[in-house]
Amino acid sequence: MKIARFSHRDSIRYGILDDGEFVVLDGDPMFAGFDTTGERVAVADAVLLAPVIPRSKVVCVGKNYREHAAEMGGEAPAEPLLFLKPNTAVIGPGDTIVRPPQSERTDFEGELAVVIGSIAKDVAVERAHEVVFGYTVANDVTARDLQRSDGQWARAKGFDTFCPLGPVIETEFDPTSGAIRSRLNGEVRQSADLSDMVHSVADIIAYASAAFTLLPGDVLLTGTPAGVGPFSAGDTLEVEIDGIGILRNTARNA
Repeated sequence: MKIARFSHRDSIRYGILDDGEFVVLDGDPMFAGFDTTGERVAVADAVLLAPVIPRSKVVCVGKNYREHAAEMGGEAPAEPLLFLKPNTAVIGPGDTIVRPPQSERTDFEGELAVVIGSIAKDVAVERAHEVVFGYTVANDVTARDLQRSDGQWARAKGFDTFCPLGPVIETEFDPTSGAIRSRLNGEVRQSADLSDMVHSVADIIAYASAAFTLLPGDVLLTGTPAGVGPFSAGDTLEVEIDGIGILRNTARNA
């Protein structure tokens, strides 16, 4: 099922998408379950928000597609290359990505995102699916010049608005199937099968949870395929994953 977090009549609600409407839930289904209020809200009357605000962190994987690793001037790492984004970087569909004055080049990176649904520590690969609440779409926005000059990635990846998520969480998604595409002003720039990942979702969950505890609501970004590139103020960025939807954002300068 597709779960949305949305604003309607000055309140933030959760709902299940059903034939152009949201079936309104009592609360955040990750913690309150799937009891409904009996209300229905037309999608056209709602403003979509980021489907989840990570409680503690966004865990990301670098160079998880071989062709992307090559375009960045190297090979895919033998083990998942982890880095973090702060939860303050998260924005939702339709929100504006702000290009910071410290950077002269900001890049888009379309990715599959995993939403963690339960406390996860030292999770075995074969049990990784048990801690997944669902999947959504992400754009791992990057200040590429700062990434290169800093030598580590926290600042380049962590600016406010640098982690768009949405439009919904799909709870019944197979991360080994489907495809991902990124478009800049309607032109396809990235296109790949999710099965092209070097390290699978299960591998990433096992590897990350061996280092630090994952909490309900934490988000894992699983890497981006080849074709990343810069965008400018006024551009429209779209990341689409079959079976989940399209995450669309525009950009402006600070």
